[in-house]
Amino acid sequence: MIEQAPVLTVVIPLMFAFLTPLIGWGKKELCYPWMLLGLALSLVFSVITLLTVIGTGTVHYHLGGWLPPWGIEYTVDYLNAFVLVVVSFISFTAAVYSKRSVQKELSEKTAYFYTLFLLQITGFLGIVITGDLFNLYVFLEIASLAGYALIAMGEEGAPMASFKYVIMGTVGASFYLLGVGYLYMATGSLNIADLAGLLPELYGSKVILVAFTFLIVGVIIKMALFPLHGWLPGAYAKAPSSVSVLLAPLMTKVAAYVMIRIVFTVFKPYFSIEMFPITSILSWIAAAAVLYGAFMALAQTDLKKMLVYILLSEVGYLVLGIGLANRNGLTGTILHILNDAFMMVALFMIVGAIVYRCGTREISQFGNLHRRMPFTMAAFVIVGLSVVGIPPTCGFFSKWYLILGAIDARHWVFAGVLILSSLLNAILFFRVIEYAYIEPRDGHEEAGESMVVPREEAPLSMLVPILGVAAGVVLLGLLSGGIISTVIRFAIPTCF
Repeated sequence: MIEQAPVLTVVIPLMFAFLTPLIGWGKKELCYPWMLLGLALSLVFSVITLLTVIGTGTVHYHLGGWLPPWGIEYTVDYLNAFVLVVVSFISFTAAVYSKRSVQKELSEKTAYFYTLFLLQITGFLGIVITGDLFNLYVFLEIASLAGYALIAMGEEGAPMASFKYVIMGTVGASFYLLGVGYLYMATGSLNIADLAGLLPELYGSKVILVAFTFLIVGVIIKMALFPLHGWLPGAYAKAPSSVSVLLAPLMTKVAAYVMIRIVFTVFKPYFSIEMFPITSILSWIAAAAVLYGAFMALAQTDLKKMLVYILLSEVGYLVLGIGLANRNGLTGTILHILNDAFMMVALFMIVGAIVYRCGTREISQFGNLHRRMPFTMAAFVIVGLSVVGIPPTCGFFSKWYLILGAIDARHWVFAGVLILSSLLNAILFFRVIEYAYIEPRDGHEEAGESMVVPREEAPLSMLVPILGVAAGVVLLGLLSGGIISTVIRFAIPTCF
């Protein structure tokens, strides 16, 4: 069973997705526990895979017994084993949270929702684990198609937002597929390890340069890096709460993983650093994305839209570490994949809980929210401090490594951008905290009468994941050194 763990991590949610409609036709109430069972098993096998990599090194799994490069290979090293656990854990947490939200927003579409939910997670897991570029494209489209449908189930305006996502997502997928096609035309292989050995002799070819460019542009569109981010704000803001909870923390992180894999594994690092300095270009674009997202968030009065623009800023953090192309920068990016996944899933769960209880996302209407939902708002404060970068929360440590990476590269502007973005994030979150914790004054309060606010916390199925992830934000900060020394330092290319 341990030997089959890599493939079971992906196959289990896929098989559960196929059977979910049948269960829903019989009794739709069973769809939720059925989904949780599948994702729990997938999480267990992803953890087993990571432990195997730590214990014995890179794992190679040949599908159907066909040896690479002819057959499809799942290759699991420290990098994707780490991301695999992040994806499976966040997916399981989002699934636990989803029950009451789905009952309220999508009560007539439960079976269809959980089918698509499982397919979305299957796509994410497949992207991370595969060692074949075309197989990666297949899983990328599984994730994208499921995402289009999930977003379209949202509030008024969601179908149009989903349509925009379809258009941009198709363009991104086409760029990626063209890049894969050019690589196959030049090398006759799609296996990542095989390509890594074949490509260096062809680095002078314009075909290879075009392929690399297409691959990077396709990934940039999929991860919504500024200025190719136009599809994301509407899609994530209009999506059902449970969909935002799943997509916001994972889609950008999976795309960041793909970018790392292309820039530093499929191609040798010196190709993108020296021969075709895409890393320098990415760094400046990422710095602009960090500031753009932060300033746009300042203009929002809707909490969910504010978080969407903060997410765009966080995408900039991820790409900036890749663009710095040094050990500290990459350490910051890989650590931020974990930390930001926890922070974003917590924040989007919190806004979903507020909507569930209060029916509003308008920040100006959050008066006395700390009395009505004290535990939820306490979690918001903790996670907000992490996004700002206050120790000992996890957000501080990944940003610290990114700043060290900028200093190592002698890019003082980037270090300044990172510090400025933290100040802007402080303004953003303290504005929300001010509305939620400072009680509005009216005539009764001025006369000395205290307004009684009933406590209406989120349901336990929503509150427990929120509090668990908020605690995890602190715990991950305290354990950052161990995570880096045990996993992340081995995930960075040896040339750095």
